[in-house]
Amino acid sequence: MGDSTGQAGGTAKRLAEVRETIAAAARRAGRDPAAVTLVAVSKTHGPEAIRAAFAAGQLDFGENYTQELAAKRAALADLPGLRWHMIGHLQRNKVKLVVPGVHLLQTVDSPRLAEALDRRLAEHDGRLDVLVQVDVAGEEQKAGAAPDEVPALVDALRARPRLRLRGLMAIPPWTLDGEGSRPYFRALRELAGRLGLAPDERELSMGMSDSYAVAVEEGATLVRVGTAIFGPRA
Repeated sequence: MGDSTGQAGGTAKRLAEVRETIAAAARRAGRDPAAVTLVAVSKTHGPEAIRAAFAAGQLDFGENYTQELAAKRAALADLPGLRWHMIGHLQRNKVKLVVPGVHLLQTVDSPRLAEALDRRLAEHDGRLDVLVQVDVAGEEQKAGAAPDEVPALVDALRARPRLRLRGLMAIPPWTLDGEGSRPYFRALRELAGRLGLAPDERELSMGMSDSYAVAVEEGATLVRVGTAIFGPRA
């Protein structure tokens, strides 16, 4: 019992620190801290770690792998208001594992995936909020649409009424600190500006444990933070 109580206390303390860092970054940028949603990235951490964060008021959780998300969603079905974000690459043959049942799919990177999602949603008369994942740095090994492919993908999503475009997402190259990621965050924000997105299509998901404060300064509305909340991955 002592160990789980200690874990819960540590998680609550780290969550509070992350939230304060987000608020301070937002204030530096002249933004409302309430305009930034914290997504706690729980991959490799078990259901009890998520319960501890939930007890500390965290509702949004991000998972990278379809099977892990499906298993945790089932294990934590008793928690009211918990919202799952798929933040890892989604293969078309795995769509059925996460749809329906996710609050936001952050990694749509092709019209073919949009088509597969639309078919799955049609089976359940469902709707799904999505972000377009953008490969802002042109890294061949990374998922994401190239910036010049994004306008056509945006049009493809808007043509599918079961999918609701909410904005853009990026995973920039790894750098030693958040400052190294700033040009990529700025590039995503500027791309969003050029796309002429509607008011409800302007979410920007960018920034992780090592860079989320800089991301907030550059306009992030969603930050994906794991290690700073849950500690090192198992």
